[in-house]
Amino acid sequence: MAASTPTHDGDHTAPHGYIDDKKKYLARLKRIEGQARGLHRMVDEEQYCIDILTQISALTKALEGVAIGLLDDHLKHCVVDAAKTGGPEAEAKLKEASDAIARLVRS
Repeated sequence: MAASTPTHDGDHTAPHGYIDDKKKYLARLKRIEGQARGLHRMVDEEQYCIDILTQISALTKALEGVAIGLLDDHLKHCVVDAAKTGGPEAEAKLKEASDAIARLVRS
């Protein structure tokens, strides 16, 4: 069971869906920070363009992985819980998830 500080979301108070994997997400984000610093260093040191582009691609994939994981957790927890409740909250959560998916697809 998730031990977390509840957050207020509209009229619903609950922990975020990703809370059980918080340590995993933080570790992944720490690695991504390191990759971003590495890119900064590569540009500062005027390394080869293709090598920098390769690292940008790796960083992009790493961020996409975090985004997909968060979206999956959101669907499994926040959206499913709202769907069980029904009503306007369910519709709002479905729209929110759909909008998030659209932003990820466009990026």
